[in-house]
Amino acid sequence: MKKIDYLLNKYIPGGAQTYSRGYDQFPDNAPGILIKGNNQYIYDEKNKKYLDYGMGLRSIILGYSNSKVNNAAIKGILKGNNLPRPSDVELSYAKKLINHIPQIDMVKFAKNGSNVTSGAIKLSRSYNNKNVILRCEDHPFFSFDDWFIGSTVMSKGVPNKIKSLTKTFKYGDIQDLKSKIHKYKNQISCLIMEASTSECPLIAGKKGCCKKFKCTRNYKKNHYLKEVQKLCKENKIIFILDETITGFRWHIKGAAHRYDLDPDLIIYGKAIANGFSVSVLAGKKKYMNHANIIKKNHERTFLLSSTHGGEISSLSAAEKTLEILKNSKTIENIWSHGLKLTENINEISLSLGLQKNIFVSGVPCSPIINTVAQNSNSLKLRTMLIKELINHNIFIPWVSICGKHNDKNIYTIKKAFKKVLPKIRNALEINFKKVYIGKTVKPVFRKYN
Repeated sequence: MKKIDYLLNKYIPGGAQTYSRGYDQFPDNAPGILIKGNNQYIYDEKNKKYLDYGMGLRSIILGYSNSKVNNAAIKGILKGNNLPRPSDVELSYAKKLINHIPQIDMVKFAKNGSNVTSGAIKLSRSYNNKNVILRCEDHPFFSFDDWFIGSTVMSKGVPNKIKSLTKTFKYGDIQDLKSKIHKYKNQISCLIMEASTSECPLIAGKKGCCKKFKCTRNYKKNHYLKEVQKLCKENKIIFILDETITGFRWHIKGAAHRYDLDPDLIIYGKAIANGFSVSVLAGKKKYMNHANIIKKNHERTFLLSSTHGGEISSLSAAEKTLEILKNSKTIENIWSHGLKLTENINEISLSLGLQKNIFVSGVPCSPIINTVAQNSNSLKLRTMLIKELINHNIFIPWVSICGKHNDKNIYTIKKAFKKVLPKIRNALEINFKKVYIGKTVKPVFRKYN
């Protein structure tokens, strides 16, 4: 362990404020601590510059330290930042979001995605007096609260009674979902899932994505997510769509718009404020109003209460981010860059006979670099790839694209992959199990250290 990692873990449990930033998530040559980010670049404590595709764990969509967003936040700070009654920007941003997204009638602000997903679960249970939760097992993270953590391998500390109330289903497998609904019929309060991670939803039995910013598939017709939505409606299950990652990368109005969905509740977070801390629980008035305080003789639901949820600086940043996205081609450029990245890496991999080992798949606005050895996903191969790219001043633990990534960066990536992949091919051609690469990255959700 490097000295900086030792110090971080000495003073901070886990070494960071989220497990995804922990030292176990990166190879041993990764920068242990960062001092700043600017546009599409990050800088370590020695001021060494890296081309970055981590983008603040996907919270950066315009680029690090966008001056317009920063200035909006600074103006908010100068207004006092946190007042004893709601600020004007709370009302202003709420109205703008509701006018922008046709599926929602009301919003509630918080500081992170865990707060609002858990708020959606509590609101659902309060509304229909049912306790069982269905959550998609293929989507990696919903909340730090017990309802979710109890359904993972890191469930230590969660009471068994709570664990038993969350059931999982497989993405894209409508029969699996039907069987779970049949098994727990009349006990299910809500279903929570993302619209998409690695692929667009099944349509007419076909997987994949058209790869185009302006989608050529007709998602107004029946498809997997519409079937999920229909099952929820038929069985009086509240349908919660988590757009923490997909909004607004998939579309300026979110994945719900792209796939023609009308969920009961929607979650937003991550990139909506370009790195500032804002999350949103949004939804239909029918459900959101259940937690209101103006209905006479109505038993109250303690939904969300956050001193900093109405912070002027962060909400001002979110409002400015939405304005910039609506008046620019940022999202279209992200799709275009992702497609170029995918095509170029796959072309190099194919030319070296590595197309089954290292390849890029997924929706172009959020591509996935796959690392496969001995016919299975390999963390060792992933570690080797990330480590070699870091040696070329490229930090790409996953692929998150911002509006500042450009064709010059594509050239940099191509140049690096042409040097890195032959090394990896040589390692795979010998006994890969015996190749020493140092510390191997680990999954966040694992039972033991």
